[in-house]
Amino acid sequence: MNIVNLDKVSKVYAAGPIFDNVSLGVDEADRIGVVGLNGAGKSTLLKLILGTVEPDSGRVTRRRDTRISALPQQVSFPDGTTVRDVVLGTAWLAEGFDAEHEWASDAGIRGILAGLGMPGLGLDAELAPMSGGERRRVALAALLIRSADLLILDEPTNHLDVAGIAWLAAFLNERKGALLVVTHDRWFLDAVCGRTWEVADATVRAYEGGYAAWILARAERQRVASEVESKRQNLLRKEIAWLRRGAPARTSKPKFRIDAANALIADVPEPRESVSLKKMATARLGKDVYGLADVTVRLGDRTLLSHVDWIVGPGDRIGLVGVNGAGKTTLLRLLAGVSEPTEGEVSIGKTVKTAFLSQELSELPGELRVLEAVEEVARRVVLGDKEMSAGQVAEVFGFTDRRLWTPVKDLSGGERRRLQLLRLLATEPNVLILDEPTNDLDTDTLASLEDLLDTWPGTIVVASHDRYLMERVCDQVYALMGDGKVTHLPHGIDEFLERVGAGGQVGGRLGATAAEPQQAKATVERAGLSAAEARVAKKEMARLERTIQKLEQREEKLHAQLAEHATDYSKITELQADLSAIVAEKESAEEEWLSLAEQVGE
Repeated sequence: MNIVNLDKVSKVYAAGPIFDNVSLGVDEADRIGVVGLNGAGKSTLLKLILGTVEPDSGRVTRRRDTRISALPQQVSFPDGTTVRDVVLGTAWLAEGFDAEHEWASDAGIRGILAGLGMPGLGLDAELAPMSGGERRRVALAALLIRSADLLILDEPTNHLDVAGIAWLAAFLNERKGALLVVTHDRWFLDAVCGRTWEVADATVRAYEGGYAAWILARAERQRVASEVESKRQNLLRKEIAWLRRGAPARTSKPKFRIDAANALIADVPEPRESVSLKKMATARLGKDVYGLADVTVRLGDRTLLSHVDWIVGPGDRIGLVGVNGAGKTTLLRLLAGVSEPTEGEVSIGKTVKTAFLSQELSELPGELRVLEAVEEVARRVVLGDKEMSAGQVAEVFGFTDRRLWTPVKDLSGGERRRLQLLRLLATEPNVLILDEPTNDLDTDTLASLEDLLDTWPGTIVVASHDRYLMERVCDQVYALMGDGKVTHLPHGIDEFLERVGAGGQVGGRLGATAAEPQQAKATVERAGLSAAEARVAKKEMARLERTIQKLEQREEKLHAQLAEHATDYSKITELQADLSAIVAEKESAEEEWLSLAEQVGE
């Protein structure tokens, strides 16, 4: 039963129509991810559902007494407001917990506070001096400890580390009620969402499944119209190739679904060939890139790095993970030569030409226009095996003729991030150091960035909470666990999450106690099957896979017979009845397979 309905909704702004005759519904059990380009209308869609923006035509209806909670991208609170006032009181939300025993005795609430690092912030701490990320975590905690029929989250993973994102995904999977989430985190979309809404071209297209299913469905739709958008289709086909060959975000992809992807991408080359990459940088790397010898970095009374020895070689593709505050940015700044160690030595190879993408956007020349900002760095750029003008390169990065003359200060956050990366690549470096490169980028731009990095011939060191990007682009993963060391993780991010705990907590992370993460884990842990039951379930899944394969073969034969007897009405009626029965039987078997897969966790 739908709790929110949009009926033939249209919305027009000065720049043009955002939505035209859109009809949608949110069911009480829906878990929907909203994707689309920056500026496509995702935030407007959320505002229409919330009722803070009214449609120009059509109507938005909500079921009576429906409780809707929302986390906006920007949150602000009056001066003097404390964490306790927001999370447990009524300073932000009407429902509060007046008596301390109301929440202190609730293991679920304590688990949420621990999972989001609230004990480390301190319940009596004032919000005014906190960073934007800390204030968003406070607001997110306030929403999660209260019940709602529909929870709307706009970029909830911003300012959360990899472990925090894993914890949030696990928590939301156990939460009752509908969920609507806007995020550019592809791993999170796959882990949490069962449906996907794509906002584009003044409409909203609905797909079953998370990010992987959306990519597959969108690629199939664009394959049919390949003459119109061949460039976009090729990019999506390569994206699906990664979904097939890379580490999946969800391991419950049934074989009979993967077969469809295999057929679609049978002629697509490997995402990255490690021996011979197309040359993009003109400067060649020697044998030495970076070397850290007995490096120690102290910040006040904190020791971020302690006697670290580490070598980065030519062609290395390294991902850095770790909890917030462990020193990832500090390590990147050391490699880039921006800062110096307290003790020890950082050596940089003589042929190294570094491009450092920081999290700060203030370095962009706001007074210049986009084309001028690119030409300030280089008027001609070698991209792949082509020499291109600054305007041509800008177009590759999504800046069309109209946007080329937009002042930099008027660009959106995602556009400024793209321009920042474009200016760095225009210097033709041979080493890329990227600090949270996916901040503010939409899913299409992220896919383009990953496609670019796939063919990068030099060395890459990237710190990111975007698990999807890390697993696609990086060959090695190193972790900063808060002990001052740089630890190699042969099994990647999965090993990191195992080390910090299934609940996504590090001992001492953000000040949480050792007991609290276990309580958080207990609130989200699913009841599993016994070993014997799991074996029986897996045997049944294997039987169902064989059944589904046979049914698909019969379905193909019936389609061939339908084409053969196209002019025989009575025969077509008979074959169509057989086909309907086969399809129904196959769908039933697939549903049973998926149910068993969820139980055994495969």
